[in-house]
Amino acid sequence: MLLLLLLVASTLRLSPGGLAGGVGLQLTGDYYIAGLFPLHNADTVVSSQPSLGDCKEGLSNKHGYHLLQAMRFAVEEINNGTTSPDLLPGVTLGYQTHDTCSRPASTLATLDLLVQQTNGTQSGHRAVAVVGPDSSSYSFTPAAVLGAYLVPQISYEASNEMLSNKFLYPAFFRTIPSDKNQVNAMIQVLVKFNWTWIALLGSDNEYGLQGMQSLSEQASDYGVCIAYQGVIPGYSEETKERMRAIVQNIIKTKVTTIVVFSSKRKVSGFFPFVIEQNVTDKVWIGTEDWSVATLVSEIPGIRSIGTILGVSVKYSPLSGFSDFEEQSLAILNKSQGLNVSKTLSASCLQNTDLFTMASQNYPLLSYDMISSFNVYKAVYAIAHALHKTLGCDMGACQHTEVEPSKVWKMLQTVRFSIRNTSVYFDENGDPPTGYDIVTWVWVGEQWTLRVVGDYSPDPPALQIDSAQIQWRTAGMVPESVCSPECPEGYQKLLTGQHKCCFDCMACPAGTFLNKTGTTDCQPCELDQWSEAKSEVCLPRTMLYLPWDHPLGIALLLLLAASLLLTLGTALVFLLHLGTPVVKSAGGKTCLLMLLSLTAAASSTLCHFGHPSGPGCLLEQPLFIFSITICLACITVRAFQVVCIFKWSSKLPRSYDTWSKNHGPEVVITVISASVLLISVLRLGLEPPRPSLDHDFYFDKTVEECSHTMSAGAFAELLYVITLSILCFCFSYLGKDLPANYNEAKCVTFCLMMYMVSWISFFTFYCINRDIYSMAMHVGAILVSVLGMFGGYFLPKVYIILIKPQMNTTAHFQNCIQMYTMTKQ
Repeated sequence: MLLLLLLVASTLRLSPGGLAGGVGLQLTGDYYIAGLFPLHNADTVVSSQPSLGDCKEGLSNKHGYHLLQAMRFAVEEINNGTTSPDLLPGVTLGYQTHDTCSRPASTLATLDLLVQQTNGTQSGHRAVAVVGPDSSSYSFTPAAVLGAYLVPQISYEASNEMLSNKFLYPAFFRTIPSDKNQVNAMIQVLVKFNWTWIALLGSDNEYGLQGMQSLSEQASDYGVCIAYQGVIPGYSEETKERMRAIVQNIIKTKVTTIVVFSSKRKVSGFFPFVIEQNVTDKVWIGTEDWSVATLVSEIPGIRSIGTILGVSVKYSPLSGFSDFEEQSLAILNKSQGLNVSKTLSASCLQNTDLFTMASQNYPLLSYDMISSFNVYKAVYAIAHALHKTLGCDMGACQHTEVEPSKVWKMLQTVRFSIRNTSVYFDENGDPPTGYDIVTWVWVGEQWTLRVVGDYSPDPPALQIDSAQIQWRTAGMVPESVCSPECPEGYQKLLTGQHKCCFDCMACPAGTFLNKTGTTDCQPCELDQWSEAKSEVCLPRTMLYLPWDHPLGIALLLLLAASLLLTLGTALVFLLHLGTPVVKSAGGKTCLLMLLSLTAAASSTLCHFGHPSGPGCLLEQPLFIFSITICLACITVRAFQVVCIFKWSSKLPRSYDTWSKNHGPEVVITVISASVLLISVLRLGLEPPRPSLDHDFYFDKTVEECSHTMSAGAFAELLYVITLSILCFCFSYLGKDLPANYNEAKCVTFCLMMYMVSWISFFTFYCINRDIYSMAMHVGAILVSVLGMFGGYFLPKVYIILIKPQMNTTAHFQNCIQMYTMTKQ
């Protein structure tokens, strides 16, 4: 780097004008501070060679004039002990200034200071610290070169985030916040007003490019989409079309908010093209460099572009400064050259005629005051570092040779308060200060700044009073979004590469849209449900047959009646076991049938309340097994009657053998054992357990036993159906037997009731699983039981209790004789 700068210095041409006019501004003192200030604007001077033109050929920079005066003001206060008599007692500060009117001028000023570090002991004019320069672009070279010698440099306006890199710029400090904080402040402003669809512009220099990159990298984290990015070049004839193209692209993207991260010099050449194309009703968010600069606000027609919101370094009043500038003019008028050395090291940089500039009586605006106070703080920070370096705590300072590296080391630890403002530097050399949020206010043709909020970086916090902003969009806060927010319960479907552009689609039933910002509808939990367009899920209704439900109570009463009938009939049959009616019905087998019907009816108790493990194991097998025993008994009894009246004469020995060897009992046992085996295998292979069915209803959960329609259940059902058909066949064969032995009608009625009840239940079960379906299941069981009881036992009970004359041996023999005579 040093060799490169030496090469540049050897090729720089000093123009004749640079050696001619004026005297340089220096003040003799014990220790020197170098000041780099933009007293002229000469960047527009074009040369085909890396030459350095005379700074005075450029336009006078009134802002730079105030900055230089702020350094003089601070030095005078320190030397006179006005604010801090114990700061540097017995020691005077001197200064030497350089006009950094252009980038080559800034480079040459760096070389001049670098030369001082090598032969400063002979000349006695070595600077112990540097204040400036004003821009990030001009700061990189001195920060790198002087930093190699640990010469401390404190900038008052260079905010580029890269300058906080202590590895590259170890001796760089600043009294203006880093662009890192400025970017955060801008993003918080965007978030505050929900401006998520923006254009981002940056000036074509380190300040603009770095700030634009930092903001674009962080924007997506806050839901901000950048519709267009453009780089603002320096104004020239060649760049006019590029400027116009940038404006046209902003119009095409239809954004309302434009963030402009630019230096005031660059943006002042851009806004005339915005005015030219009649861009209005926009919101422009500016950086601290241009949002408060009169160089921009004085552009003709600038008020028409819309609302200007800016980030500004916090304003602090600098009392006495304005009076100091007025006194300076009077003093310089009397004695031009007072305290000014005419021995110049680089006349083209130090030929400033301060009297000529002071006589212009430049107004001291808020923007100038803010930066001037930053210069003021920088000078006091150097003085406090010298205070520590010279050991001034004992009441007198030591007059010793001071290496800039010692001042650099002490600057890292200084902490003081000046004019109610705390001054210190963090580990990156940055001040822990925040920003004011300002807006432009127009009253007629008069322009003023209004502070409408502030931003604090630690912790990050933004406060804005939007009512104080003069909105140029019909007085309303404008919107700047790609797509309006979706209604409640609608999900976002992205339509492009930006997440801010989307279509809205209603969330289907069973899903919800979380309000935390997700763009997808999320499914509800298994125990929850939701309607379409919902933002929340609701608990599902649990479906089961409660004991205390009106339907449940009615079914329990019906169950009680069924049990009373079956058990009461069993008692009647037991008391009349030897009578012809009981014998013809099956004798003791009737008691088994009645007990099985009682057990079948009792299985309905497993269907009430929440499903339980034992209940699920018993409810279906108990009913199937019980009803199978009853059907088996009816089938065997029908078979016996048919054999006695129709087949005994044809196969006498076979029937006798079957009867004597307990054929009926064996058949009933085998049939019952078979269905029991099927049920046991089913319970072993697919044991039913309490389960929750979330699929049948979207808003309800059915509490039931699992494997209700399993293969084992169908095997049980098929077995019962086969037995029912066999029972009907034998009963039908005896349709022409004596009335006391003809069970065809009764059995048909029993089976009809059984089949109708279960077909009805299964049909209803396939389309409905609510409490009525559960009640119908219980009803099907009880109807089956009561159907068999009413078809088979009720006529016999009627004879026993109401028609005892028909329950005699003579009556039965008479019926048999009449049947025989009819057949003959």
